[in-house]
Amino acid sequence: VDEMRARYPDIDWYLSGIVVMNEAFPKATQSDMKQLVPLAFLAIVIGLWLFLRTALGTLGVVLVILFSIVMAMGSAGWLGIRLTPPAASAPTLILTLAVADGVHFLLSYLFAMRHGADRHAAVVESLRINFHPIFLTSLTTVIGFLSMNFSDAPPFHDLGNIVAMGVTWAFVLSVTFLPAWAALMPIRPRARKERNHLWIDGLADFVIRRRRPLLVGGLVLSLGLSAFVPRNQLNDVFVHYFDETMTFRQHADMVDKYLAGLYFIDFSLDSGEPGGVADPEFLRQVDDFAEWLRRQPGVRHVASITDVFKRLNRNLHGDDPTWYRLPEQRDLAAQYLLLYEMSLPYGLDLNNQINVDKSATRLSATLDILSTNEVLDLERRAEAWLKQHAPKLATRGASPTIMFANIGKRNIRSMLLGTTVALVLISLVLVFALRSLKLGLISLLPNLLPAGMAFGIWGLLVGEVGLALSVVTSMSLGIVVDDTVHFLSKYVRARREQHLAPAEAVRYAFHNVGVALFVTTVVLTAGFLVLATSHFELNSTMGLMTALTIVLALVLDFFLLPPLLLATDKGETI
Repeated sequence: VDEMRARYPDIDWYLSGIVVMNEAFPKATQSDMKQLVPLAFLAIVIGLWLFLRTALGTLGVVLVILFSIVMAMGSAGWLGIRLTPPAASAPTLILTLAVADGVHFLLSYLFAMRHGADRHAAVVESLRINFHPIFLTSLTTVIGFLSMNFSDAPPFHDLGNIVAMGVTWAFVLSVTFLPAWAALMPIRPRARKERNHLWIDGLADFVIRRRRPLLVGGLVLSLGLSAFVPRNQLNDVFVHYFDETMTFRQHADMVDKYLAGLYFIDFSLDSGEPGGVADPEFLRQVDDFAEWLRRQPGVRHVASITDVFKRLNRNLHGDDPTWYRLPEQRDLAAQYLLLYEMSLPYGLDLNNQINVDKSATRLSATLDILSTNEVLDLERRAEAWLKQHAPKLATRGASPTIMFANIGKRNIRSMLLGTTVALVLISLVLVFALRSLKLGLISLLPNLLPAGMAFGIWGLLVGEVGLALSVVTSMSLGIVVDDTVHFLSKYVRARREQHLAPAEAVRYAFHNVGVALFVTTVVLTAGFLVLATSHFELNSTMGLMTALTIVLALVLDFFLLPPLLLATDKGETI
């Protein structure tokens, strides 16, 4: 094509088709890795510096992030995992998720240093406080991402597995390398008043004081938003996986506008006997089906062997338009077919339309760029027509268009199972870790409602979900659990070790972990919003929805979880 462009510079050349789309996927992968990873890295480094205010501490977390990414991608390489566009977002996700463990460790470390502890004592105290919740949050995040293996789309398996490895390495480095770094490096916390705790303590007082209206209002709002989830319709346009800035999308739109697009459906129609394609009754049924397809909305062109027979019949009768019809005798149709094949140039045959023993023919319907629902609806109506009018020919359509249209629907079903498994496993982990069935059950609300609210908001504003969003619930479940785990672990520590009353335990949890939760949420949201700028729709919508879910999770952990704890904890020993 480049040679032809050079030879004919006054002609515009556009490439389209499945082969070109297959080449566009790795291009999208490379583009994302070149642009998004540095952007996310810069955003997170700036965020860490603004919150931690210590260069060496920020550098320690940055090294944990870099090592986690390198070790995860290296592990993926050794395991033979290929980089697909969804899997290419793994470094950005690891970059984002690896921050949380280090932030929790460093904030506790700096807090201990400000209260007179030396470096070694601060490291020990920070590990004592944070090892258990960091382990739990890493485990639940890993479970959430491993549940992506239930997806019917193998690239999402790769994404889930790579990120799970990255989170595991981040945990290992956060409890080994980072404490060693903090013990050896002269990290000095800036002398400051407890300003960063004043606002969080004020928030704790507000939540405790207004716990009843917050509990009722939070439940009503969250359940009300979740009620809009059914407004979402499963709908994908796979050409639109690539935005208008990508060459493939530009060419595909031009070809679809003036010629025929990427969308087509093939039907293999079998006569049931060798040479059966010359049977007049078979040809009549094929022609009726072709004519029915041509009348359907969204069908641009239908290619059928019956058109060849009708043209030959007309040509052999002096191009008389009245003879543009199918031959009525089988032997005549067979002779037409033989004559046509013999007249084709050397090297050409009809194998693209008829099989070798001439028992079956392919009928191809070229379509406009249609949505998932429109493609599936056309497929259902075509199957129903064949069953009713030509039951011996009944078959299903096949093509990449059908594959993409069905994979989103299948993925929703498989990821519902994946989400259920992840939820059960995470709940069991929390029940055993917190040693309380009641707290494990309480944690379900702030863990499940954020995804429900996010999809409810999406239903109100957009109303369509595709392949990418089918994995968001299970993926985000492992992430949003982190905030709940850290808050509950501090609450339980206050109740069991310090024997504080429920209200004071809530204040203790806010004071000790509230700032860290806010920092990690801001960093996580920034990372996923960077992913939302991807030119590849699967990554951009996944990033946007996950960022929304994480923000809603923090809101619920600050304004719904504490009132829920105060309402259910009557002061008895837990």
